[in-house]
Amino acid sequence: MPGLGLSYPSQRCRIETRLICVVLNSQAEAMPDAKPTVVVIDDDPDLRGSVGRLLRSLGLDALLFGSVSDFLAAELPDGPACLVLDVRLPGQSGLDFQREFVATSRQLPIIFITGHGDIQMSVQAMKGGAIEFLEKPFRDQELLDAIQLGLSRDRARRENDKALGALRERFEALTPREREIMIHVVRGRLSKQIAFDIGVSEATVKVHRSNMMRKMKTASLPELGLMADKLNLLY
Repeated sequence: MPGLGLSYPSQRCRIETRLICVVLNSQAEAMPDAKPTVVVIDDDPDLRGSVGRLLRSLGLDALLFGSVSDFLAAELPDGPACLVLDVRLPGQSGLDFQREFVATSRQLPIIFITGHGDIQMSVQAMKGGAIEFLEKPFRDQELLDAIQLGLSRDRARRENDKALGALRERFEALTPREREIMIHVVRGRLSKQIAFDIGVSEATVKVHRSNMMRKMKTASLPELGLMADKLNLLY
């Protein structure tokens, strides 16, 4: 992004991390952490029960389903979640469901389990975005490690979504002129150049620029540039 000093990946990473933390800290009191949930879809009732007991013994909520249709008919709690999904299921298979699920742009980390796996199947699952492919019988720790990874990824996704939602609210609170000036600023234009471009005085630009920075809750141009990047303002 020209003119805003975001050329180094490490610097961009630090700014992005700070940006997410600032936005989330401002919402922390109003949005307490939700309890994580593990969804298990497997047609073997003994396996479902065993996994459910394991998860609950560790303080995790578990939702157990015997088929994809049962899962689709249920309402998931609002919190970090991941899905433990059998490959072979009555009706729609796990792999078919993964394809449809991804196509709807819904995001839920998937851990595949199967008693009849092969290399082609595991490759297909991983290409579809699965985080793990476990063959039965698997060790409890293998499953728990995959679940921990899935919950961590979903928690990070939810935090990013919340931060982006807060940024959109800030941007929407700007006046049309402040939005216009923000775009000029993140493109590296100086106040006097912006004044010439839009046909107002430099003093007027500085007033709008100051109000815009205050409403966006930043005093940093690189951070403002990252906000604009996240909001897709320059494309």
